[in-house]
Amino acid sequence: MKFFILTVLSAVCSLSVYPQAIVRQSTPGFDVLRPDIEHGHIDSISYQSQTTGTVRKALIYTPPGYNKNQSYPVLYLLHGIGGDEKEWLKGGKPQIILDNLYAQGKVTPMIVILPNGRAMPDDRATGNIMAPDKVAAFAAFEKDLLNDLIPYVEQHYKVYSDREHRAIAGLSMGGGQSLNFGLGHLDKFAWIGAFSAAPNTKMPQELLPDPSVAKKQLKLLWISCGASDGLISFSKRTHEYLMDQGVPHIYYIEPGVHDFKVWKNGLYMFSQLIFKPVDISSFPKYVYTAESGPTGVTKQ
Repeated sequence: MKFFILTVLSAVCSLSVYPQAIVRQSTPGFDVLRPDIEHGHIDSISYQSQTTGTVRKALIYTPPGYNKNQSYPVLYLLHGIGGDEKEWLKGGKPQIILDNLYAQGKVTPMIVILPNGRAMPDDRATGNIMAPDKVAAFAAFEKDLLNDLIPYVEQHYKVYSDREHRAIAGLSMGGGQSLNFGLGHLDKFAWIGAFSAAPNTKMPQELLPDPSVAKKQLKLLWISCGASDGLISFSKRTHEYLMDQGVPHIYYIEPGVHDFKVWKNGLYMFSQLIFKPVDISSFPKYVYTAESGPTGVTKQ
């Protein structure tokens, strides 16, 4: 028995020090439908929103082999200012990206919720999408998400309800929301991803007034952006503040602009990291350079 215990302890210790593989930049075909693999499912859900006083819609992705009797972690995936709950589906192919990753055994089985982040009675992306009331509705979604949508999901699906099994990520305006809501509610989210965060992103000192709390509670904070994106300054200022405060995070800048090419890769890489053991020492290695190319790892 003593020998058995020592063997197990040795194995555990070796796992804890063994460096995790770096998640690499996507390669051609990562978002192409493969008919030879099992696929997840996209469905529409409707929930009563006390925040808006209406019934609101969202999409839900359940993974290949989904089992209603099994508990799953949840990723809330947010869209941009010109979209709605269908924007990711139309432009980002999240279900195809994730299906392909599942087939390779690279992601933890999870449920993905794609909500409408414009919390107002008429939440369609019509007319002047920059109108003050529509912009304000993106901030109001914080209340809708926490008080209406998350409780609905947890009541109707077998999911974990603790912060360690809940992630939030988004593109552009949704990236700003993810930082604002995720960092503002670390008791609710342990995994946060921002792909090309927009100007709605709060100032860093407001996002994290007490960085020591984030150091203790964050599992992963991912910030990515295209190098030629006109909005990169919002990601950069957040990154610089986090660096100054010693808050571990991944800052991943790749060639590109403000479009789905960058956002799809953000989802591709972020989804492989969440709901798994985290190796903080690997974070600085997430650097894309002309020398490293598509590997996503700078040569030493």
